[in-house]
Amino acid sequence: MKAATLTLIRHGQSIWNLQNRFTGWIDVSLSPQGLQEARQAGERLADQRFDVAYASTLIRSQETLYEILRLNRHCSGYRRVHEGDSAWYEHFKPGPEDEDTLLIHFAEELNERFYGDLQGLNKDQARQEFGAEQVHIWRRSYDTPPPNGESLAATAARVIPFFKDRLAPILREGRNLLIAAHGNSLRALIMHLEDMTPEQILAYELATGVPIQYRLDGALNVLEKTVFD
Repeated sequence: MKAATLTLIRHGQSIWNLQNRFTGWIDVSLSPQGLQEARQAGERLADQRFDVAYASTLIRSQETLYEILRLNRHCSGYRRVHEGDSAWYEHFKPGPEDEDTLLIHFAEELNERFYGDLQGLNKDQARQEFGAEQVHIWRRSYDTPPPNGESLAATAARVIPFFKDRLAPILREGRNLLIAAHGNSLRALIMHLEDMTPEQILAYELATGVPIQYRLDGALNVLEKTVFD
């Protein structure tokens, strides 16, 4: 079985990244710099062939994905797969002419960590309100969530099963997969792929708009890792 590639990218800078605010599941767009980062990622990945693509349900990851695909030399068109709640979609039956159309999926499981009561707060404002030490614990501990939010451990508890159930079978077939998602959902996935400890993944920095590509064997062991910085 041929090796597959898994390409991960954290969305480009969002308008709330620019404003230094906790974003979580608030659905904000890319900033002008974020759009440029997405285009630069698209240029770096222009010669890569993808068989399936995923993004979260949040617009900043989808905008990043669309910019990458717009510049891809192997992607002449794509079709979004509507799952679960769109009965009308079942009336469509793919034909031979659809074989080269890239399928893209949006999945809530890939959403950013839910920051609860911190969402929308400027990080300096949060430190003033809750104390710098407490905010640091919420941001950098593995299993301590902010009020009414998720810890990284809770994020991993939805990301990793989704990877095993939905994404791993694609890779085991030798198909190439592109995922545009978020800092913490991707940290959870990288922790699983690279067999990291919680302490290791908490120290792992993930830049906006920089693709990371893994070449995987049939058992999903990492054969090679490339960072397109």
